[in-house]
Amino acid sequence: MKIDPDRLLPALTWLRTYRRDDLASDLLAGVIVTIMLIPQSLAYALLAGLPPQVGLYASILPLVAYALFGSSRTLAVGPVAVVSLMTAAAVGQLAAPGSPEYLAAALALALLSGLFLLALGLLRLGAIANLLSHPVISGFISASAVLIALSQMKHILGVPVGGQSLAEILPALAGSLGETNPETLAVGGLALAFLFWVRGRLKPLLQRAGLGPRLADFLAKAGPVAAVVVSILAVRALGLAEAGVSIVGEIPAGLPPLTVPPLDAPLWLELLPAAALISLVGFVETVSVAETLAAKRRQRIDPNQELVGLGAANLAAAVTGGYAVTGGFARSVVNFAAGAQTPLAGVITAGFIAVTASFLTPLFYFLPKAVLAATIVVAVLSLVDLGAIRRTWRYSKADFAAMAATVVLVLGVGVEAGILAGVALSIALFLWRTTRPHTAVVGQVPGSEHFRNVERHAVIESETVLTLRVDESLYFANSRFLEQRILELVAARPALEHVVLMCPAVNFIDASALESLEAIADRLDTAGVRLHLSEVKGPVMDRLRRSDFFEHLTGEVFLSQYAAMRALDPGSTERAAGTQEALRLASGQR
Repeated sequence: MKIDPDRLLPALTWLRTYRRDDLASDLLAGVIVTIMLIPQSLAYALLAGLPPQVGLYASILPLVAYALFGSSRTLAVGPVAVVSLMTAAAVGQLAAPGSPEYLAAALALALLSGLFLLALGLLRLGAIANLLSHPVISGFISASAVLIALSQMKHILGVPVGGQSLAEILPALAGSLGETNPETLAVGGLALAFLFWVRGRLKPLLQRAGLGPRLADFLAKAGPVAAVVVSILAVRALGLAEAGVSIVGEIPAGLPPLTVPPLDAPLWLELLPAAALISLVGFVETVSVAETLAAKRRQRIDPNQELVGLGAANLAAAVTGGYAVTGGFARSVVNFAAGAQTPLAGVITAGFIAVTASFLTPLFYFLPKAVLAATIVVAVLSLVDLGAIRRTWRYSKADFAAMAATVVLVLGVGVEAGILAGVALSIALFLWRTTRPHTAVVGQVPGSEHFRNVERHAVIESETVLTLRVDESLYFANSRFLEQRILELVAARPALEHVVLMCPAVNFIDASALESLEAIADRLDTAGVRLHLSEVKGPVMDRLRRSDFFEHLTGEVFLSQYAAMRALDPGSTERAAGTQEALRLASGQR
């Protein structure tokens, strides 16, 4: 068996065609994403309950690993808010934040996530992302964003509260308002106001001042860095740390250490469900962003290769002191808009982060945690999509139920309970829908060879031929429903001689459904009615031929429904043609 090196290492594909012009674009994109990622990596480590340097470590080798094994040209991998929250929720049940056991568990979680993603990728199971419907993911991300924003209010207020749900966070915040640190609130409030203003107003203002769109966008993206620099200078100059403003403190300088996650079987078993959820949620978000950006340049991504790329990134995080990572929506959009042409932009970002971790960490000593919390709040509130909730309510009440359950449980219980409930409800709703497949009695549209639902269109029906269109694949959960539906229709038509199952939407018939079809044919035969099929797809027909179904079938299999009606009731097709002719003549007389 010949091994394709491009498939093992997708980086070879873009490296062969790399141009000098690409380097300039990738370098600019790498710089811009670095400016965005430095404060975010520090802030998301804080959200995950980890030391700030862990966020930097998770933004170095994982980016290089994804560049080698991922299939997207512009995806920006690294720490993200939702995965950081899920990490805190999972690891916080096993150890105290900040403890060596906590960091070890976070490494184990990253390792398990990497192994899980890598296994799915090697098994070519990229379609597993379909288990998480878009309404469920949208509801989960919106609810998580609200939860994250509220969880960061303790840093902005300067009060020591905790909690994993609204029921825990809101009462704790309300009870601690009297302990608010005025200096911390001033720093956090000003940072929030500045960052919201930068996000919405700075770019248009700079463009009106005469700056080009690209430069204005670059300066707007640098807003969090400006907030970090100004706040550090203010805390140091005004002595705010002595006034109770919580600061980051000493961050060890140096490149990420080589780490060995604990090989503890009981710990792994406890973390495995969380690792699977983090992997699935991260993968769905990653694929969604990567496909959107790839489509804009008429490129393509391979979901199975994305699993491998993300798996490699998480394994890299686990062995270099980081924590679970995935593709970030905002950073990827910025990377794309900045002109990134290849994953080398991510490698360049990793290089700049490595320089920061090696030489610049002493500069962050006086960085207020309130500013990092403000950075998180502003970043995550952009993920709240109220429009999606309204659209889902209008379009599908069942999908809205899954979304609402996810939102309520994420906010009320926690992130793991919310996403599990959303997945379970989505699968349950799918099963419920498919157990009652849509079927329609159809008749011929006058003057055509088309057949449509008798309840929606003016069509010609036959007294002796009943045609039932089945709009779903047939399997064990819905075969009994189809059997009852056909016998019910036949009982109401005493002159009936033929039943035709019209199957253009049937992509699969399992063994249970096959037995039901055989039973239907036998029961109709005892009633003097023949069963026929029409418009059966080739793969379905191949499977039927491998069975003894045709020993039970009393009728024929027709290529088209029109051919079936011509053979079984020629008078019906003639009436349809005559009706159309009469309509044409009447129209001409008018």
